[in-house]
Amino acid sequence: MKISHVIWEIELEYSATFFLFAVPAVVFAGMSKGGFGSAASFAAAPFLALILEPAAAVGLMLPLLMLMDLGGLKAFWRQWDWPVARALIMGAVPGVVLASAVLGLTDPDVFRFAIGVIAVGFVLYHWARAGGMLRLGASRMSLWAGGLWGAVAGFTSFVSHAGGPPAAVFMLSRDLSKTSFQATTVLAFSAINVLKIGPYVALGMISTEMAFGWAVLAPFALAGVWLGVLAHRVVPERLYFRLTYIFLLITGTKLIWDALS
Repeated sequence: MKISHVIWEIELEYSATFFLFAVPAVVFAGMSKGGFGSAASFAAAPFLALILEPAAAVGLMLPLLMLMDLGGLKAFWRQWDWPVARALIMGAVPGVVLASAVLGLTDPDVFRFAIGVIAVGFVLYHWARAGGMLRLGASRMSLWAGGLWGAVAGFTSFVSHAGGPPAAVFMLSRDLSKTSFQATTVLAFSAINVLKIGPYVALGMISTEMAFGWAVLAPFALAGVWLGVLAHRVVPERLYFRLTYIFLLITGTKLIWDALS
């Protein structure tokens, strides 16, 4: 793979295939922001990367995720743990800076490979927890440790909107309630997504060509948040999680294969 300084040139074709992939990706991401199915928000970027250049997939999703953040903030207003959220946000700053520097020196296959590895790692992380091989929350982590996990979250969030798992490692140790956990997640990543806007624009990952896509997909983003808030209260998530993890494993493996081949 040739490594050189990159300013991504985004080209989008608004075909039936694009919307066939983009609409469900945005709805599921919105449901995650609304508190249902925490893997779904991350799954959107790998799913779109199957049909778009990785930089385009990640860049397209960012303003939509920020719109979803507004819906999530309204739904969980003031139910967050501010010291925990602050530690993650402050820690995310160097993580975002490092990721922007790394991705400014990579070609699309390196980007595609990184998204695939993070997707597969996300699934393995959850399976390890479910199988008892990885135990979290046994000891209460300090806010300084939260800053370190925030840096990891900032990096993975920049690459693939996948900051949830490292942030969760810290938050699970703080013994938050289900609702406080979700509210703190929404607040922290609302701020982290704002941090990503400048570097995304500078790297060419966001362009005016995306405006039409944002306009069409925005109602689906808000509808997803609304559905997620409802499902958070009444719907069991077990089957949904299983299907999401299988989907992520297949998608991540495909992206890795494409990058290497």
